[in-house]
Amino acid sequence: MGILEKIAEIEREISRTQKNKATEYHLGLLKAKLAKYRAQLLEPSKSAGAKGEGFDVMKSGDARVALIGFPSVGKSTFLSLMTSTASEAASYEFTTLTCIPGVIEYKGANIQLLDLPGIIEGAAQGKGRGRQVIAVARTADVVIMMLDATKGDVQRELLEKELESVGIRLNRTKPNIYFKPKKGGGLSYNSTLPLTQCSEKLVQLILHEYKIFNAEVLFREDCTPDEFIDVIVGNRVYMPCLYVYNKVDQISIEEVDRLARRPHSVVISCGMKLNLDYLLETLWEYLALICIYTKKRGERPDFSDAIIMRRGASVEHVCHRIHRTLASQFKYALVWGTSTKYSPQRVGLTHIMEHEDVIQVVKK
Repeated sequence: MGILEKIAEIEREISRTQKNKATEYHLGLLKAKLAKYRAQLLEPSKSAGAKGEGFDVMKSGDARVALIGFPSVGKSTFLSLMTSTASEAASYEFTTLTCIPGVIEYKGANIQLLDLPGIIEGAAQGKGRGRQVIAVARTADVVIMMLDATKGDVQRELLEKELESVGIRLNRTKPNIYFKPKKGGGLSYNSTLPLTQCSEKLVQLILHEYKIFNAEVLFREDCTPDEFIDVIVGNRVYMPCLYVYNKVDQISIEEVDRLARRPHSVVISCGMKLNLDYLLETLWEYLALICIYTKKRGERPDFSDAIIMRRGASVEHVCHRIHRTLASQFKYALVWGTSTKYSPQRVGLTHIMEHEDVIQVVKK
């Protein structure tokens, strides 16, 4: 029996089983087995055949955004509109057969946009070069899921299922569970709050499935068995996702309103160039980038050349970005902007910068 048949059988068993107090251990075990088989499926086969052309594109710019979607939803048209790169677009499926990179220049930042080939159902098992597409998506900072507004919610559910099965968790944070395998001493299980979905017995069963008998487990939030399995496996990627509904010019205004009000969703039309500026603004928010300007002593700030950093960056990060030896010669910095109580404020290396702050570094 192959891995795919085993996965299908476990999925059938899960859907057949009633969810109640008596079956939770059985379901937990099945989910652990399912995660294990899926991990085996993603590992490259030992007998590697002729290597095909890979998709991986060198990371460039300040952030990376991957475009994922079914064939013919407008990914290539979107790339051509947003960037100076022309990606071939036609009215038949699978026009794009490899990864095409482009660069969006926005607020002084260079955002790399990757136009990936269309995903089809069963991509996680390798159908239609799905594995390479998903592997590139794992390296992105944000995923833009392009959906056809005329097709309803079918596409969104299928794509979420495909990405979920390869360990990409969309718009979710990492479960707050401390887990550490040990050499001996059995299982040490604790929680800082009452748990409604996991019990000690279930945790033990799941760990036994992974042949872990000695470990330290501490639950700091009420997590599901699935989230606990994610922590054990440890190779899950948690990333923000923006659901972009294209072709809204072909549906009713009520339907557009319904889609636009959904969380993490933006409605656009590439054909009529509608709402693209709002999409860029939202994308900037999701990427959590900030611009920081530098200033020399006795001169005006240089607003033409911004330093692009991640939100939450400190003065030390900015020093490293300017020059790697600057932090060791650092005396203090003067900062103007929203992160200070008054301008200019004299700050140290640990001060957290905010968007459009101006910094002047004074060396020893």
